[in-house]
Amino acid sequence: MKKISHRWIILAVLFACRTGLGFQFQTLGSVSDHLVNIFHFNYAEIGMLIGAFLLPGVVLALPCGFAGRYTSDRLLVTIGLVFLALGGAVAVIATSFNMFALARIICGIGFVVTTIYCTKMVADWFDGKELATAMSVIVMSWPFGIAMGQVGHVWLAALFDWRMAFVAASIYCGLGALGVFTVYRMPTHANDHAHPPQLGLPSNELTLTLLASLVWALFNAGYIVFLSFGANVLISGGYGPTGAATIISLASWVMLFSGAICGQISDRFKKPDTILYICLAGGIASLLLLPWTQFAVGLSLLFGLIGVAPAGIIMALTTQAMAPHRRAFGIGVFFSSYFLITTPAPGIAGWLFDTTGIAYWPIVFAATLFLFTGVANAVFRYAQARLPKPTSPSLAELDA
Repeated sequence: MKKISHRWIILAVLFACRTGLGFQFQTLGSVSDHLVNIFHFNYAEIGMLIGAFLLPGVVLALPCGFAGRYTSDRLLVTIGLVFLALGGAVAVIATSFNMFALARIICGIGFVVTTIYCTKMVADWFDGKELATAMSVIVMSWPFGIAMGQVGHVWLAALFDWRMAFVAASIYCGLGALGVFTVYRMPTHANDHAHPPQLGLPSNELTLTLLASLVWALFNAGYIVFLSFGANVLISGGYGPTGAATIISLASWVMLFSGAICGQISDRFKKPDTILYICLAGGIASLLLLPWTQFAVGLSLLFGLIGVAPAGIIMALTTQAMAPHRRAFGIGVFFSSYFLITTPAPGIAGWLFDTTGIAYWPIVFAATLFLFTGVANAVFRYAQARLPKPTSPSLAELDA
């Protein structure tokens, strides 16, 4: 019983620290109207700055996977959170597009390191034990941080100044770095050197990892586009900026509970694909109906309760795609592909908005991304049924 309790304490610490990722990410989206008015950015540029947060992952995710061979997960997550705090500090003094881009890239460096190794930490602690539930909980820290920002950043910007959003997020990330460095410890079985961490992936694991990454990337890209442009749909329908942001944030708030429940249902009934497809259908419907703004509250709740609930189910694909001893490197590969797809999504959505002048087109784009999430999951299952199952290393691998 003590061992089980400790696992959940570790998960709670990682959840609190990883919340800073979403809280820092949401800063720019929450104050975007201020930046448009003060610095005369267009929405394509706002979308590019939102996406710049994810840009470093395209280059750094794979090297981060290598780094786990040489230093501790705890130190890497601590460094990642420090970078997130530093990037927010740069944004506080930014006065141009290039300075904001630099700030977002610095944050993005911290984001990729923290994301990879928080995921690995949870996989190490919960592999074979309520994994979908644990993954659902840790994944929910991202929308929880975003929901905090959707309400908190808008309030700070209105009451004080737009810079206060970045100040608050940087302080939170700094405290998170201190928390994870002080509290986190590796699980006992992770010190077992019978299967030391391995670099590289065999072809079967590489294929499954890239397909799992595609599922996760398309899903997240759709969610990010909804967060970035959903409020504009409501504003065009007559809502004020604060009211629109609050309604869109409902999806992230209820996702905290729906995601964990969805993971528990998956763990109990062992029907992850059926659950995923039902949830994606609900998400697509709620997105496409968003212009009917008289139902905005219900549609945002539907999107959070059903549409984005299977996040943990998707993230659990990582443990099915690669063997445990190749997990650090494999998750680096996983996120390299993920960032390559998610990074341009907000910019494309912003371009659609600028070109058409219609806020609904980015939401149609988000619905399309959700549709292809289901297609990618089906392809993953097809490949999984036909490729060799990921296995422990052979003696030859260990001696290499």
